[in-house]
Amino acid sequence: MVSLTLLEPQQKTPLQQWCFENSSIIRIGRAADNHVVLNDSLVSRHHLELRQIGSHSNGGTWQLISQGTNGTFLNGILVIQSPLPDNSLLQLAQGGPILQFQIQDVTVLETGVRSQQIPATEENAAETLYSAKNPANLSYTCTHEGNSPNNLFCIHCGQPLSVQQMIRHYQVLQTLGQGGMGTTYLAWDEAGLIAGTPKLLVLKQMNADMARIAKAQELFEREAYTLKSLNHPGIPKYYDFFVEDGKKYLAMELIHGQDLEKRVYTTGPVTPNQAIAWMIQTCDILDYLHSQEPPLIHRDIKPANLMVRGSVNRIVVLDFGAVKEIGTAPGTRIGAEGYCAPEQERGQPLTQSDLYAVGPTLIFLLTGENPFKYYRQRGRNFRFDVAKVPTISSQLRDAIDRVTEPLPRDRYQTAKELAAALAACKV
Repeated sequence: MVSLTLLEPQQKTPLQQWCFENSSIIRIGRAADNHVVLNDSLVSRHHLELRQIGSHSNGGTWQLISQGTNGTFLNGILVIQSPLPDNSLLQLAQGGPILQFQIQDVTVLETGVRSQQIPATEENAAETLYSAKNPANLSYTCTHEGNSPNNLFCIHCGQPLSVQQMIRHYQVLQTLGQGGMGTTYLAWDEAGLIAGTPKLLVLKQMNADMARIAKAQELFEREAYTLKSLNHPGIPKYYDFFVEDGKKYLAMELIHGQDLEKRVYTTGPVTPNQAIAWMIQTCDILDYLHSQEPPLIHRDIKPANLMVRGSVNRIVVLDFGAVKEIGTAPGTRIGAEGYCAPEQERGQPLTQSDLYAVGPTLIFLLTGENPFKYYRQRGRNFRFDVAKVPTISSQLRDAIDRVTEPLPRDRYQTAKELAAALAACKV
C-alpha cells in the first residue's frame, strides 16, 4: 500500500491522507479527475504522476513524472522525472503544497479508506505521521539518517539538514556565490513571514568593505528599490531589504535554472530557433522596463544576467543594481565588454542601449564564443561581422547588424520592434 500525506507547511504536521492499494498509477493535480486533488493556484491541473515499476507484492519501485508548470521538488531538488524513494517529500511548486510519499505495510492502516482527514489541531497529530512506521515511538526524534549529500531538507521530517547561520529569521543553508560586491546565500524562511508560506529564497549580503564606498551602496540599494517597484514573471520578486549588524541585505526570489553563459559553456551553442525564442522573451521583459514611468534601462544585459527558469524554459533577467532611470544625469560607465553600446560606454545610456546588447548575446548563443571576437573595423566604424557563421542566416545577420548600429537612431527603436524582427527570422 502507498500513502500520500498532505503536510502543514510550517510544522509538517499531517492534514490529510490518501491510501492506495493495488494502484500502479497515481495522478495528482488541481483538476477533479486526479486521484489526489489539491486546490492550490500554484498546482497545475495535471501536475504530477506517480508510476509503479515492478510487482505489487513487494511494493515495487516508484517513479515520478512532473508535468506542472511551476515544477515539482523531490526532497528540495527540482525534478522532471526521477525514481521516488520511500519517505520522500514532494512539493508541488515552490511554496506549494507538500506531500509525504510512504510505502506502507497494508496491516498498518485501515484498508478501503481513500481519503482520511486528520485534524491539524490534534495534540498528537505530528506523531500520527510516524506511528505507521514506528508505532511504539510516539515521541519521534528525527536523526536525519538516510539522506543524500545533495539534500537540503530531511526526507523524513522535512527540516533543514544543515543551517550555516541565522540572519534575522532566515536560516542560511548554503553560500551560492561570493564576489567583490557581496555574498549570496540560499536561505529558508521557515516562518513564512515574507510570502505567507515557508519559502526558499536568495539572500544577498553587501560586503562590509564595499559598504564604505558610496557608489557601491547606491547600486545595492537601487537593486532593492527597483525590484520592489516591479512585477513581471521575468523579473525576480522582491521580498525584503534590511540592515543587520551594520550589514545590508536584500531578500529576493530564488530562480531555479541556469544562466545562459553557464548553459552555453556547459552544453555548447544552441539552435537558432532556441536563441531567437529566448531573445524574444528578453525583449518582452525589456519592453516592460522601458514602459515604466520614467523608463528604466537595465544597462547590463548579457548572457550571465539572463537565467532560464528550468520548469518553463523561460528567461528571467537578473542583476538590477545597474538600472538607471531615463532623464537622470549621466553616470558611471557600466556594462560588459562586447555587450555595451557605444553611447553607454560614454555614460549616456538609452533604452536602445539595452536592445544593442541583444545582438552580441545572440552571437554568443549561436557560436559559444565571446562576441568581441567578431568585433572588427568595417568602414569608418567597428561592427560585428558574423557573415561566416553558418548558423546565422542572412535575415538574422541583418537583424543583428541593425540592432548594433553605432548610432541609437539607426537601431530598432523599441523592444517590440526588435521582437517582431526576430520572430520573422525563425525557421
